[in-house]
Amino acid sequence: MEKKSIDWSNLGFGYIQTDKRYVSHYKDGAWDAGMLTEDANITINECACVLQYAQTVFEGLKAYTTQDGRIVTFRPDLNAQRLASSAQRLEMPVFPQERFIDAVEQTVKANAAYVPPYGSGATLYIRPYMFGSNAVIGVKPADEYQFRVFTTPVGPYFKGGAKPITLRVSDLDRAAPHGTGNIKAGLNYAMSLHTLMDAHRQGYDENMFLDPATHTKVEETGGANFLFITKDGKVVTPKSDSILPSITRRSLVHVAKAYLGLEVEERSVLFSEVKDFAECGLCGTAAVISPVGRIVDHDEVITFPSGMEQMGPTIQKLYDTLTGIQMGMIEAPEGWIHEIQ
Repeated sequence: MEKKSIDWSNLGFGYIQTDKRYVSHYKDGAWDAGMLTEDANITINECACVLQYAQTVFEGLKAYTTQDGRIVTFRPDLNAQRLASSAQRLEMPVFPQERFIDAVEQTVKANAAYVPPYGSGATLYIRPYMFGSNAVIGVKPADEYQFRVFTTPVGPYFKGGAKPITLRVSDLDRAAPHGTGNIKAGLNYAMSLHTLMDAHRQGYDENMFLDPATHTKVEETGGANFLFITKDGKVVTPKSDSILPSITRRSLVHVAKAYLGLEVEERSVLFSEVKDFAECGLCGTAAVISPVGRIVDHDEVITFPSGMEQMGPTIQKLYDTLTGIQMGMIEAPEGWIHEIQ
């Protein structure tokens, strides 16, 4: 199969329309058979529930070309499970897990020419999503839904390597106590946009959100979980009911224990502890791990010993090991790598 004529090494992290996408409709209490389509546009009523009441959930994962030339995805079963949990929380019908994986396979196969070659640093980003599609004017769930999957080739999240970023502690909250912070809903990301843009205007890269109840515990950023490394090499990651359960974080925790022999603590992390950590990183699908060099809380500035020039040594090992697993250079745990046949 011939690849598309794309300058893979200079791809940014943005949307490029590919040839096919998958769509399935829910109506009269059932999902239809689903199909691939070349049409990248969606036509919905002006009163569609997604437009009026933000009834939408989504996922994000990637397809890779491994060292031996296979096209694979990474732990898509966990994306299927998380989408189901998100849908249930917003009173949406669950798209079956086996059909989710099949839809991802169909979409990646149909766009195999857009899967970047091994060694290019680029990947094929996969976006499954669901939304309420019929007209709803009273506050209630939709009766009809669409489940869709599209793909787009993307370059590495950080051009020229991941340089440590600077965060500020936000005075605003990302999620409410006992709210929807633990699901991947569009509304959660909308809530973080103002704080993100304000941080950028103030010269910061991202926000650190503290727990909404007490503002004393570390939660996450607008779209990534935290990992901290203690001065004696222990991995610490915050635990909270209002944190999105990151698949990348879950995988890194296993890598830390099983591959690197590190001790891991998943627990509440007080902000007052942060100054005592040696390294800090943000983990998510897009960048795997983004190193954090500095956190600013009003007049207090915390600079980690790992510095502002490069990843700390432990976070670098975690990054190298997980990306090595994803790219086929390191043997993966059973079930982690899903080959697109």
